[in-house]
Amino acid sequence: MQDLSNLKTEVERWQTLGKRAGDALELLDLAEADEDLTLATQIEGEANEIESELGRHEFQLLLSGPHDRDAAILSLHAGAGGTDAQDFVQMLLRMYLRWAEQQGYKTEILDSLRGQEAGFKSVTISVTGTYAYGYLKAERGVHRLVRLSPFDEAHRRHTSFVLVEVMPEISDDIEVEINSDDLKIDVFKASGAGGQHVQKNATAVRITHEPTGVVVSCQNERSQTQNREVALKILRGKLYDLEQQRIEEEQARLKGKHVSAGWGNQIRSYVLHPYHMIKDLRTDHETGNSAAVLDGDIQDFIEAFLQSTIGD
Repeated sequence: MQDLSNLKTEVERWQTLGKRAGDALELLDLAEADEDLTLATQIEGEANEIESELGRHEFQLLLSGPHDRDAAILSLHAGAGGTDAQDFVQMLLRMYLRWAEQQGYKTEILDSLRGQEAGFKSVTISVTGTYAYGYLKAERGVHRLVRLSPFDEAHRRHTSFVLVEVMPEISDDIEVEINSDDLKIDVFKASGAGGQHVQKNATAVRITHEPTGVVVSCQNERSQTQNREVALKILRGKLYDLEQQRIEEEQARLKGKHVSAGWGNQIRSYVLHPYHMIKDLRTDHETGNSAAVLDGDIQDFIEAFLQSTIGD
């Protein structure tokens, strides 16, 4: 039923666009017959909107993976770089939240662990909306920041790293086998602000999937039960993503192409000193407008990468 609903929605989008184009052509005939320049100008504006919408629809045809239409779970983890890396996590979190807002997606912070001086050691958010995972999967990998550190008294240049993980939010009707005997569940007191109940009671939950070593946690909800449910949802997404990566790596191995999904797979550099340049190392797409990118303007980077994967 979900597949049927998605297909109906897709067909209706194309039908609506076709009707708009047909109506515009009829109005254009009237404008030409009456030599109505005002109406012709209005039709030109509508034509531009239709062209833009058509381009967006055509691009989304590339997002044909089994979960590309689904919501996404995005996790950011500070790597090498100490406090600068934790601050970089906060910068990227803001970037993705602003991007999601621009795309009309809803976001929710599922779990976060603040750094001692600034930023976050790690943060996990859900991004809900059609094609959220299809787009955000392009962001998976290591991101590098080069800048003059605001945390260095000598104001020297520092390089820091953040690992971005992206998983589809797996719905309950997709079977991901999780044996309860394979889970180690720890309960602890939540850290940071959160009110008396969160501070005094052990509501935070950490789940370790022992066969794979995957560890997930949640402490943002106010009850242990809610935190457990959210942690299990994140775990389902991570285990599914691990299996998909295993399949892709095996396919790549059979094709003779080595694919590394490890920590060293740097995908993008954010250079803020001695010059401003954001460059994606996979596609060579770049821009000098670092402020716009960090304010959420990353759609061009995402689309350039997805375009480059056609035929892979």
